[in-house]
Amino acid sequence: MKLLLKLVIATLAIFVASRLIPGVVVEDLVTALIVAIVLGTLNLFVKPILILLTLPITLITFGLFTFVISAFIVLFTSSLVPGFQVASIWTALLFSVVVSIINSFLNKVVD
Repeated sequence: MKLLLKLVIATLAIFVASRLIPGVVVEDLVTALIVAIVLGTLNLFVKPILILLTLPITLITFGLFTFVISAFIVLFTSSLVPGFQVASIWTALLFSVVVSIINSFLNKVVD
């Protein structure tokens, strides 16, 4: 039940962020749900591998390179999910930060 609630919160965060940020297009809530599932899966399996592979650069930048990794995961998700488009790497970076902030806020409100 808690996993379903987190999925709904992530879907809403993605949908709201797509409406706030120009250059990000999410066609509808179903697409936002698919984006939430794909992003969650990629963050669970691919992101730790990428962080491990880029550990020296991450240490040099004091962890700021993880934002770049998140942006690339968003761009990869946009290539996988039809109906989800991101204009550039900068837009993807802003989108990932805004989604994280909205997601954190909604999780605090619900808990």
